[in-house]
Amino acid sequence: MKIAIGSDHGGYELKNKLVDFLKAGKYEVKDFGTNSKDPCDYPEIGFEVARAVSEGKAERGILICRTGIGMAIIANKLPGVRAGACYDEKMSRSSREHNDTNVLVLAADYTPEAEAKKILQIWLTTKALGDRHARRVKQIEEFEAKNRKR
Repeated sequence: MKIAIGSDHGGYELKNKLVDFLKAGKYEVKDFGTNSKDPCDYPEIGFEVARAVSEGKAERGILICRTGIGMAIIANKLPGVRAGACYDEKMSRSSREHNDTNVLVLAADYTPEAEAKKILQIWLTTKALGDRHARRVKQIEEFEAKNRKR
């Protein structure tokens, strides 16, 4: 599975640890930065990761900032992206089963490394449930398509 990943300076250290974790799990990882703890603006990095998912260059994306909120906002601006900020394992599982999220957003200030790895592992291995949940995801896609035509 191809995974795009990126963070702002607040998520830089956690991102690097998760890149190593993913590579150890034999995932193909494209790191969109940032590449230091120097202050940077998250929208550009979030956009690039989300664009990789939107355009099919990556099957999934992972974004990390201090709270997860800013990255989720920017990622959800791109067509076909369903980004969810997940703060625990239950949210991670539900985001995949019910919403078929393709971008995971983590909050570096609220998620210790060990918990982030558990959240990520669940998110990578959980399948969408389908049925009524698939119907709802389809409705989201239809609303998105209608909005693009305006």
